Amino acid sequence: MRLKPAGIIVILLIIGVLAYFAIGPRLSEIRKENSNPIATTPPAADNSVENSGTAATTPSTSSGNQKATTPPNSEDREFNYTPEKPENGTLRGVVEVGATGFNSFVINMDSQKRWEIVSKDFGQSLAYEGLATTEDIRTGLKKYLASMFDKGVSKNNMHFVISSGAQKEPKTSTISNELKKVGYVVNNVTAAQEGKFGFRATVPPAFADNSFLVDIGSGNTKISWEENGDLKSIELPGAKYYEKGTSDEQVYNTVKAQVSKIPENKRNVGFVLGGVPFTLANQHRNGEERYTVLKNPGDYKAADKKMAAGLNIYKGIVDATNTDTFVFDWDANFTIGFLLSLNK
Repeated sequence: MRLKPAGIIVILLIIGVLAYFAIGPRLSEIRKENSNPIATTPPAADNSVENSGTAATTPSTSSGNQKATTPPNSEDREFNYTPEKPENGTLRGVVEVGATGFNSFVINMDSQKRWEIVSKDFGQSLAYEGLATTEDIRTGLKKYLASMFDKGVSKNNMHFVISSGAQKEPKTSTISNELKKVGYVVNNVTAAQEGKFGFRATVPPAFADNSFLVDIGSGNTKISWEENGDLKSIELPGAKYYEKGTSDEQVYNTVKAQVSKIPENKRNVGFVLGGVPFTLANQHRNGEERYTVLKNPGDYKAADKKMAAGLNIYKGIVDATNTDTFVFDWDANFTIGFLLSLNK
């Protein structure tokens, strides 16, 4: 049977109505989706950090001349300073006999005491591990000295320093005696001298009149600053205070009380040395930069007891000074300050 035009139109209308009821709900959903505004900004970042067991410091105010400051934040910051280069310098070497091993440095230093690092070796423990006898120590020292001479340092420009913490270790006495037998002068330094030498090597001249030094060692911590033309120094517990049964709270309170002696106008920047700060800075060092700005103590997670103890000391210093910038120097060491103190 042949459909008339009117019948065809009726059939098409019926098909259209059925299609509308079939897809109408989906079209409604699409219109709703298209009517929602498109997000143009990313969601807020999660700024939370893991706490290492020491509370993060917070902004604070106090009466008098001290200004309100904020603690070191969790974002990486830069300390843009370039020391002057030495001119017509001489290579000089110094070996620190420390509480846990040898640190050695070769620097190029000129007559104006400008210096730059040539080589540095941290934590060489050959004199503490596996060298049981005097002969072992003697042989080990000869190899160590030979490696220093290979770097271009003459025997007359080689110096040895025993840190105040290392002087408490029995084996350093034997090491000292062996060095003397081969013609070297071994310099025993006090904690006060370490603080002053560290200041001279680490704090740039432009910051000497408004900043201070922190040297957190295993055996002790040294704080120093310049006041009326003289260097002041404080000795505090080191990062291994837990071995003596001293509590975190006791050390924190001692550090905070003693560091509060730093005049307020000397708290611009805290320049930092030491084993624990080395470990902290190494977590976020940017390439081979000379200076790394440390983060807030609460932004670090302690990997062991020594690091936890060092963070406790660091926190006490931050809380006592309200200083918002602590800068670790990758090249400096108090023994370089010893070299700078020599007349020749």
